[in-house]
Amino acid sequence: MKTLITICARGGSKGIPGKNIKMLNGKPLIYYTLKFAETYASRNPEVDIYLSTESEEIKDVVRELNFDLVKTNYSRPNALATDTTGKMGVIKDVLDFSEKKNFAYYDFVMDLDVTSPLRTFEDLELAFEKLKSDPNAINIFSVSPANRNPYFNMVEQQPNTDFVKLVKDGNFVTRQAAPNVYDVNASFYIYRRSFFNDNPTSALTKRTLIYEVPHLCFDLDHPIDYDFMSFLLENDKLNFDFLV
Repeated sequence: MKTLITICARGGSKGIPGKNIKMLNGKPLIYYTLKFAETYASRNPEVDIYLSTESEEIKDVVRELNFDLVKTNYSRPNALATDTTGKMGVIKDVLDFSEKKNFAYYDFVMDLDVTSPLRTFEDLELAFEKLKSDPNAINIFSVSPANRNPYFNMVEQQPNTDFVKLVKDGNFVTRQAAPNVYDVNASFYIYRRSFFNDNPTSALTKRTLIYEVPHLCFDLDHPIDYDFMSFLLENDKLNFDFLV
């Protein structure tokens, strides 16, 4: 079975300017996901890796890193590189390009988010097997236990009033008694090729599975996230082989 790995890295970023190639412990942030992807592909010969970016600067940085298995010959259209562009259209475009370019049909697509690099090969393999073993499932993505629970300690504003209510209705007196909820940590998403046949707009469907990672995992969305990750790396607090 052939698998396409997509690594999507838009040039523009409002939260952390230039975050995809911002230096983190002596290496551009994108390095860690590229190294993970290339190591995985070197163990699985039916895997291709494509970078999706509209930025020539990002392409130049990736080429200088000399990852032999990462293809940089695709350019994301500017129309798919705006602040309002959804990820599904971005992945579908590079998928169409790679299939035409390689005269190939990919059975699965793995999207590895540059800004959430705390993943393991065991994570990916267990999630992949979970998806493949369920014929009714169309995709799977990684999650972490949520610190807040909409049934217990999250509120939203009621329409046309200053008063608030719980996000989800429930009469739970402790957070532990409420249903389990999860944060989507963006580390990886795995899709069957058929997922993209109907041009979806969201990774969440009625046939979506989750894989709960058993370790620290978070997305770099804000400058404080970046500072936190820098501290952990610089002080050797993280035990991930591809981070060195």
